[in-house]
Amino acid sequence: MELLDAIRRRKTTNGLFLPDPVSEEHQRILLEAAGRAPSQLNSQPWRFVVIESRDTIEQIARISGESMTEAMSNGTFFERYKPYFRFSQAEMEEKRSGMLFDKLPAALRPFTSQVFTKRGQTLMNTFGVPKTLGSENRKLVAGSPLLIGVMLDRSEYRPGQLSSFYSVFSMGAAMENIWLTTVELGMGIQFISFPMEVPGRWDEIVELLRVPDDLELMAVYRLGYLPPEQRRPAIDWSSSQRKLVSQYVFRENGDTPQEGWDDGPTTGPVTPGPSAAGD
Repeated sequence: MELLDAIRRRKTTNGLFLPDPVSEEHQRILLEAAGRAPSQLNSQPWRFVVIESRDTIEQIARISGESMTEAMSNGTFFERYKPYFRFSQAEMEEKRSGMLFDKLPAALRPFTSQVFTKRGQTLMNTFGVPKTLGSENRKLVAGSPLLIGVMLDRSEYRPGQLSSFYSVFSMGAAMENIWLTTVELGMGIQFISFPMEVPGRWDEIVELLRVPDDLELMAVYRLGYLPPEQRRPAIDWSSSQRKLVSQYVFRENGDTPQEGWDDGPTTGPVTPGPSAAGD
């Protein structure tokens, strides 16, 4: 396999998964990959809860769907994230960040030009758009054969202290390992975020999962197998949804952008660098 192939094929799954249960072997591979992530002083602050119970998944799906409906209907979602919404390919190519909504849910398409206005919000509520989107979100979560909750050890996760940064940084590395492993297993993954958007709803999930007092529930993800045609999407190195290397890499100091790397990846075999004694 070409170096970086899995990284270039990594993406968030916004659609439905196959109904097939995730095999125990693949669950073990995913969680072992997470456990091999780096952490400050090898503290390994992460803990995971694996959820296959249909009843539990249905309850989390209900909470997520209701949360989406509320966040969409009161305008907090659009107000909070409007800097990241792109409604044309031209805008996406200019910004090279955020989300391109070129395939909006049918319920939202008539309101594209007014989505950030009070009038647009009123119209969407009148036509039941938030309820429709919430129902679709519930179906996505409910149709997932596997959920994984990510928790941090509170003895490491102490907000306001440096250890908290280290633990969150380590959790990100662990989740990236899981994300990349799903690519090789023919699986997809998506963060279930809407219960975090509405006060009190995240606490319902914490209670539902019986999270111990010494752990902090940080995130819940939905996972499942993808249809075969979606497992190896074409790699578009020039994708306008990603910033150019020169826009986020500097050479030697913060004033000098990296030049010469924007045209794409090096092809062919990669020669390893010198190895360090003791590695």
